[in-house]
Formats: sequence, structure tokens, C-alpha cells
Amino acid sequence: MASTDETTQVAQHASPLGTTPPTPPAGDTAERRSGMPRWLPRAMVLALALIACFQLGSWAFHQLTGLLINILIAFFLALAIEPAVSWMSSFGMRRGLATGLVFLVTMIVSAGFVTLLGSMLAGQIIDIVEDFPKYVDSVISWINTTFHTELSRVDIQDSLLRSDWLRKYVQNSATGVLDVSAQVLGALFQLLTITLFAFYFAADGPRLRRALCSVLPPTRQAEVLRAWEIAVNKTGGYLYSRGLMALVSGLAHYVLLEFLGVDYAPVLAVWVGLVSQFIPTIGTYLAGALPMLIAFTVNPWYALWVLVFVVVYQQFENYVLQPKLTAKTVDIHPAVAFGSVIAGTALLGAVGALIAIPAIATLQAFLGAYVKRYDVTDDPRVHGRRERGSGTLLKRVRQLMRATPRGARPADGDGPRTSA
Repeated sequence: MASTDETTQVAQHASPLGTTPPTPPAGDTAERRSGMPRWLPRAMVLALALIACFQLGSWAFHQLTGLLINILIAFFLALAIEPAVSWMSSFGMRRGLATGLVFLVTMIVSAGFVTLLGSMLAGQIIDIVEDFPKYVDSVISWINTTFHTELSRVDIQDSLLRSDWLRKYVQNSATGVLDVSAQVLGALFQLLTITLFAFYFAADGPRLRRALCSVLPPTRQAEVLRAWEIAVNKTGGYLYSRGLMALVSGLAHYVLLEFLGVDYAPVLAVWVGLVSQFIPTIGTYLAGALPMLIAFTVNPWYALWVLVFVVVYQQFENYVLQPKLTAKTVDIHPAVAFGSVIAGTALLGAVGALIAIPAIATLQAFLGAYVKRYDVTDDPRVHGRRERGSGTLLKRVRQLMRATPRGARPADGDGPRTSA
């Protein structure tokens, strides 16, 4: 009995609450010893997988940037020809045939214009090369007369032929021919890609809209179709405004070139109108260079007159014609149109500058359908007018004159006013 009592006392001293403490699991003991939770390896693997997917997606996006830009251009081109294709298909013509006819007419007009322009340019270049010695002799004669020198064309020609600069220039030009050929082939492939995508977008427009709406609820389908219609209208309006500005620019330059007696004035006028309006940023300078070159063959002073006219007309177009006409056709503010062109150029370069205005106009018109508008009160301040005498200083002076009795004057300091 004594031994039993001693065992009970020992057990009570070992566990004051009378219970045996639980034994920790073997896994927890291993985790405590290793210092790493079980979820940490999974989290690390998941994080590495997410980083790898992000890097892969970023690499794929950068590799496909050119293709995505071509698809975007093709989409806006399909929106531009959508009205013509729909009009022709309303008479029973298949959309594929109607789209093909639109592209065929565009290609014929473009090929004819390029052929006429190329023949004119080739003829003018031949004339410039044949008359170049005469121009050099006249310049040398003017330099000798003005600066009392004794230069001759033969000496200058020999020094140029023996110079290292000319030899290096010829070598660099020979290597640059391959680069130019590669760029030309790349541009032709890009043009073919844009044309194919634009043809598919325009010919299969109803099928594309049906496929897009099939995965959306009815309310969203109506919004998508409304956005599509707005995009077609705004893109067509933008091209209409550009075409109208090209017509005005071509007529203005035709009058100048015809007045100066420059050859091929109609073709040059069409060149200036199209290039200056449909090639953003550098289109104006590229369009004005060719008329200046042709005018130089007639008279060097005519080239200066053409340059002055191009600069003056560009300022008139930028600050007078383009803001009003573009804002009217696409229904956006001139400042918004100008800012959208700058933003588009910063994001996508020349392509962004070309499609910025119709994109912003489409977004503005689409969001405008969901913005609730209220009637504005007839407050003069809304129209920028203020009531006469409503200024703060005049108002205080008038209140002071009303508060002061006639024949009284305010006393100095903060004391009360005393009447005379």
C-alpha cells in the first residue's frame, strides 16, 4: 500500500492537472527542426511559375508587336471601306466580291498614280542630270564674281574624284543597297499582310460580329453592335475629312505650280494632297520636297517660292483648317484632336498618329451614350460674362459707401465713427 501511495504522489507532482501532456507529432517536430513550413516550397514553385509565364508572355508580346499593329491597321481599313461594301451588298452582290472590287479599284488608282508619278520623276531626274553642269558653271561663275576667286569646274571635279570622302561614300552606298532592298521587301510583305487581314475583316464582317455576339448576353450584344456602328461612322468621317483637306491642299498647290509654270502641275498637286494628309508627321515635308525639286529645274528662285508657300499653307492648315474640319467631321474638340495625335505618335508612332483621331472619336461617342446630361442654367458666368460691378474690390467700396452716412468720415484706428 505504501508503494502505491508513493506512485500516486509522484504522478500528481509530474502532472499538476492530473492529465498526461500530449505527445507532439513526428511531422511537427521535423518542421521545427528544419525551420521551413510545408507550404513554403509550393509557394516558391508557384511564384517561379508565375514569373516564367510573365516573362514568356512579355517576350511573345514583343515578338508579335508588328503583327498586332498590322492587324490594328487592317481593322481600321476594314471599317473605312465598310460603308461601300455594305452599299454594294445591299443590291444583292456578295460581300467577298464587293470587297474585292473596292480593293481592285483602290489598287488601280494607286498603280496609275504611282506610274504617272514615276515617269514624271524619272524624266525630271534625267533633265537635272543633263543640266547639272550648267548649274555648276553658273554657281562657280557667281562665286568667282562675288568673292574674286578663280575656281573652275574641272579642278573641282578632279578634287572630288580623288577625295577619300567620295570613295567611302560609294562603299557605304554599295552596302546600303542591300539594306534598302530588305526594307522594300519587308514593306511589301507588311502591305500584303494588312491587305489580307482588311479583306477578311470587311468580307466576313457579319460573321465576325455574329461570332463575337454569340458569347455575350443580349444586353452586351446591343452595346457591341452600337460600338461597331459608331466606329464605322467615325472612321469614315475621319477619312472624309482627310480627303477633303487633301483636295483643298492639292488645289492650292496646283494654282501655285501652274502660276509658276512648273511642269506636271496636276500630278504634283495630287502628290502633295495625298502625301501631306495620309502620312503623318513627315508627310508635309516629304510632299513639299518633290515640287521644290521640280521647280528648281525651271528656276532656282521658284523652289524658294514653293518652300515659302508650303510653310505658310501648313500653318494655315494646322491652326485654321484642320482643327475646324477634323473636329466637325469626327465631332471632337480641336484640342482633343491635337492631343490624341500627340499621344498616338508617342505610343505607336506614325500608325498611332493616323488612327488616334478616329479611335478617340469612337470612344467619346460610345461613352457619351452612357453619360447623363442636365440642363444648364442661364447664368451669365456660364457664357463667360460677369455682371457690371460684381468685382470684389468694387463690391467692397460700394458697401463701404452705403454704410458711411453722407457728410461723415471714418475715424482713425478702431474707434467709432463721429459725425461732424
